[in-house]
Amino acid sequence: MNEEEQVLIHCLYFTASRFARNITKLAERTFDFGNLAPSYFYMIMIVKFHPGITQKELCHKLSIAPSTSTRFIDKLEGLKLVTRKTSGKQTCISLTEDGEKVYVQFRSSLKELFAGYSEILGHEFSLDLSKMLHEASNKLEKEL
Repeated sequence: MNEEEQVLIHCLYFTASRFARNITKLAERTFDFGNLAPSYFYMIMIVKFHPGITQKELCHKLSIAPSTSTRFIDKLEGLKLVTRKTSGKQTCISLTEDGEKVYVQFRSSLKELFAGYSEILGHEFSLDLSKMLHEASNKLEKEL
């Protein structure tokens, strides 16, 4: 193995970015619900599990910046998938009926996504990799 290959293989930043691009392609094919990127569906899922969640809590759960959440919520509200209620400085988000329907489609598609990458990577490896990436992200977030 030459030096270039060693650097690329052992660089977590490069490898994780490469993996993210590939898994995103698979997710985009699986979550084909119009003009929403896969990330929006995870926000819908969090709102489903926590009706009336504050924007601050939503940012924490998704590990996103407030400006990103505002952009996402604006788009979802424009599509009539969520409602936003402001009380003082807090903004609370809930799903609409259409948002609930999209959530049901998303949950079904999540199963398809897992089946798709499990077929390629293997079932146990997929579970283990997801767990390791989750744990690594948690550690990095604590330190950064």
